[in-house]
Amino acid sequence: MAEKRFVSGWEGRYYEAFEIGEVYRSRFGRTVTELDNSMFTHLTMNTNPLHFDSRLCENTKWERILVNSTFTLALVVGMTVPDVSQNAMANLGWETVKLPSPVFVGDTLYCETEVLAKRESQTYPEAGIVQVRSRGVNQDGKVVIDFTRSVMVYKKDAAPHQGQFPKIEGEPDLG
Repeated sequence: MAEKRFVSGWEGRYYEAFEIGEVYRSRFGRTVTELDNSMFTHLTMNTNPLHFDSRLCENTKWERILVNSTFTLALVVGMTVPDVSQNAMANLGWETVKLPSPVFVGDTLYCETEVLAKRESQTYPEAGIVQVRSRGVNQDGKVVIDFTRSVMVYKKDAAPHQGQFPKIEGEPDLG
């Protein structure tokens, strides 16, 4: 029997790994469902019927329900987490958010993120600040959301969540 050895999976980028000009593309697309839109709209108490009243929407320019734009933002931000903010200390802000094309139930969204800038944090020596631009793109290649945000990201040696997997009873510690 071969000896077990610990092999680390993808842990996200730490501050040191970001390079200005790099572009990260989401590994998976995500199809927006009616349930996604309906639940998010009602959970956030958004009362605009464009997000939940199909009969009313038949008489609009879109002729169907529009996906809640803040759901689109949340989904695309979530798609960036493995590449951008898996090791974040905090989100610092969104400088711009633009919605150039609508999102409809059944659209599949993808995301790409470009590193615009990075600098050491003046307040927290264990982290740096990374500024990125992310674009959500639908299955037809139309940009549906475009935003810039700043994230404070831990440096590798300072990240608090390393080594959290528990030691399995009766087995040697694998790292």
